[in-house]
Amino acid sequence: MPVRVAPTFRADLASSSRALVGMWVSSGSPLVAEICAGAGLDWLLIDGEHSPIGLESVVSLLQAVAGYPVTPMVRAPSDDSVVLKQLLDAGAQNLLIPMVDSAEQALAAVRSVRYPPDGIRGVGSALARAARWNRIDGYLARANEFVSLFVQIESATGVEAAASIAAVDGVDGVFVGPSDLAASMGLLGQQTHPDVTAAVLRAFKAVLGAGKPVGVNAFDPAQAQLYLDAGATFVLVGADVAILARGSEALADHYLQG
Repeated sequence: MPVRVAPTFRADLASSSRALVGMWVSSGSPLVAEICAGAGLDWLLIDGEHSPIGLESVVSLLQAVAGYPVTPMVRAPSDDSVVLKQLLDAGAQNLLIPMVDSAEQALAAVRSVRYPPDGIRGVGSALARAARWNRIDGYLARANEFVSLFVQIESATGVEAAASIAAVDGVDGVFVGPSDLAASMGLLGQQTHPDVTAAVLRAFKAVLGAGKPVGVNAFDPAQAQLYLDAGATFVLVGADVAILARGSEALADHYLQG
C-alpha cells in the first residue's frame, strides 16, 4: 500500500512566494495541537526544549496534526545525536536544533540526521514510524528527501558566526531566537531592545547572504512586521500556552474587575 509522505519544511519554503507564519505548540496536549493545526497557519513548532514534551508526546502530537494542511517542525532539546536519531525515527521530518554557535556544531547536527557514509544516524527504519515500518519504498536511500534540518542562533557568538553556520551543506535554514540572544547580550527579557534587534538583523543579513532562509520568533506584531520587512522567510508569532494564558486573563479582567 503506497504511503503518503508530507513535503518537508524545506520544500514548503522553496515553493512559497511569501513568508511562512506559524506558532509554538508547547502545552504537550494533542487536542490543543489539533486545534492549532486547523487554524490556517503554515507551520507549527513542537517544542521539545522548554516544554514538557518528550519522545512519546512528540509522536502523539505529530499524529494529531497529520490530517491538517500544516507543516510540523520539532525543536529538539539539544544537539545530542542519540536524541536526534530518536526524533527522526519517531517520524519528525523537520528538526530545529537549539543553541548552535558554530559551523562545526551545525555540521555535527547535519551528520546526526544523515545515514552513513554521509553521517552517523543509526539504522532502525524497519522498526520506526519514520519509514512507516518499511512501508515507504526505498526509505534508506531516499531518507534525505524526507528530512529538513534547521539550526537556531541564540547568542552573540552565534550571530558573529551566522554566515559560516548558514553556509554548512545540509543546513536548510537558520532560526534566530531573540530571547536567549538578549540574555547573552546582558539584556535578559528585553527581546525588542534596539541592540537585540540590530543583532537579529545582522544575523538575517549573514544568513540571507549565504543563500539560506532565515526565520525568527516575534510575538510582538510590530516587531514581527519589522522582521518580515527585513526579509524573514519564516516566523513564529504566538504560542498555544501564551494564547490561553492571556485569553483567560482577559476574561478575568473583563468580568471580575473591581
